[in-house]
Amino acid sequence: MKSPLVFALACMSAVASAFPGRAIAAEAKYNVLFIISDDLASTALSCYGNKVCKTPNIDRIAARGTRFTRAYCQGTYCGPSRASFMSGYYPHATGVLGYKNPRPQIGDRATWSQHFKNNGYYAARVSKIFHMGVPGGIEEGGDGRNHDGGNGADDASSWTERFNSLGPEWKAPGVGETLEGNPDGKKPVVGGNTFVVVEADGDDLVHSDGKTAAKAVELIEKHKNEPFWLGVGFVRPHVPFVAPKPYFEPFLPYDTAVLPPKLPGDWDDIPKAGINYKTSVNMKMDIRRQKKAMGGYYASVAYMDAQVGKVLDALEQAGLNDKTIVIFTSDHGYHLGEHDFWAKVSLREESASVPLIISVPGKKPAVCNSFAELLDLYPTVASLCGLKVPSRLQGQDISAMLDDPSRQVRDAAFSVAPSRKGFLLREDKWAYIQYKEDASAGIELFDMEQDPKQYTNLAAMPEHEPLVARFKAKLAKKLSKLRDNDLDRG
Repeated sequence: MKSPLVFALACMSAVASAFPGRAIAAEAKYNVLFIISDDLASTALSCYGNKVCKTPNIDRIAARGTRFTRAYCQGTYCGPSRASFMSGYYPHATGVLGYKNPRPQIGDRATWSQHFKNNGYYAARVSKIFHMGVPGGIEEGGDGRNHDGGNGADDASSWTERFNSLGPEWKAPGVGETLEGNPDGKKPVVGGNTFVVVEADGDDLVHSDGKTAAKAVELIEKHKNEPFWLGVGFVRPHVPFVAPKPYFEPFLPYDTAVLPPKLPGDWDDIPKAGINYKTSVNMKMDIRRQKKAMGGYYASVAYMDAQVGKVLDALEQAGLNDKTIVIFTSDHGYHLGEHDFWAKVSLREESASVPLIISVPGKKPAVCNSFAELLDLYPTVASLCGLKVPSRLQGQDISAMLDDPSRQVRDAAFSVAPSRKGFLLREDKWAYIQYKEDASAGIELFDMEQDPKQYTNLAAMPEHEPLVARFKAKLAKKLSKLRDNDLDRG
C-alpha cells in the first residue's frame, strides 16, 4: 500500500494532468484583492493630503502599503484605461480607444485576472472592472450598449464568476438637484453622464457600491481557503453624486467649500483641444453649483471609502491579511474646478494621474515618488505571486520599488486622451501634451517644478524649441514601439 505522502503526491499529479497549465492551489503565494474606484482624484483622499474629505479606510491600506505619488492611467476615461490595464497593452496597441472589450484585439492572450485563473486561482469580479456604463449600466445591471448580455464591455473568459450590482443611481429617492445645464433651476433630476447630486434616503445597501461591498464580503468568506483574484469595482464617485444622506453632513453647508483659484485668461495660451469637454462655462454652473458639485463629489468619495472598509474588515476577519496583496486605485483622475475644468478626459495632472496603493504582506509601508503606470499592475502582481510574467506585456514589473521606493523603472509616464487625439509624456521636470500625432492640433509644455498647477504653457516660446523637438521625437518613438507588439504576429 502506498504511503500517505506518495498517495498525496499522486493525487496532485493527477489533478495537474487533468487541468494542464493550472498550478496547484496549495502553491499559491498570495491572494489578490484589487479594489478600484471610478473617476477618483487622488487629491480627494486624506492619505494624499486632503484635509476636508476623510477617507480612513483607504488610509488603512496606505498605512501598511506603498503609496505612489506619480502613478498615471493610460487612458483618461474609463473604457481605454480599463481595457489597457486588464489586457496588458497600451490603448494604441490594441486599438481599444473607446468602450470596447479588448478580446477581439488580444485573441487568446490571457488578461490579468485570466492569467491568475489559468494558474489555479478563483477569479471573480464584482461590478465594474472592465468598462460598464454609469449610471445606465448600474441601473440595468450592465450597460445600455449591451456589449455582453448586460455586463457592459466585460470579458467573460477573464472570470470564474462575475457579479453585477444594481442601484437606483440618479432615480434614488431623496433630495436631488441637476447642477449641469440648469442655470434657472427648472430642470428636474436627470440621468446620463450629468452632474447631479442626490442626498439619498435609505442605507448603504440601497445603492450599487453597498451591494458590491456585501458581495465581496461574501466571496472572501466563501473562498478564503483557496487562492483568489478578486476584483471589487466601486462606481462612486462617478456621477451622479448619490450617497445616503449621512455622508453629506460633513460637507454642509455647500457654500463653505473652497474652490481652486480661478486665473483670468487661464485658457489663452492653450490650444482648443486642451480645453476640457466639461467646464464651468459650458455646464453653466455658477459658483453655488460648483461648490455643491464639490460637496456631492466628496460625499460620494466618503460613501465609497466606507464600503472599502467593509471589504478590508472581511479580509481581516477571514485571517487573510498576511496572505493577500491589496491594491487600491482608480481608472483615471478627475477635475474639481481646476482651470474651471470638471470631470476627466484632459491630460492635465488632475485627470491623468491616479491614486495607487499596493500593500504586500511583509513589506514595509512607504511613499514612492517614482513613475508608475496602471499598465504595470499585471506584470508586477504576477511577479509578486510567483507566476510567470508574459514577456509580451507592455507594462513594467515595479515590484522592486516596493522594497526600494527610490528605484526607477521608467523616465516618463505615458497617457492618452483618445477622444482628443492627445498624448501625454510626463517626465520629472516636464509635462508635454501633444494633440494629434503630427501636433497639428497644438502642444502644451509645462515646467512642473516652477509651475506644478500648469498655468503657463511654454510650448510656443523660442527658447524651448529644442525641448519641444525632443519630445516630438520621443513621442513618435514611443508610439512606434508600443504598436510593434505581438498582436499582429499571432
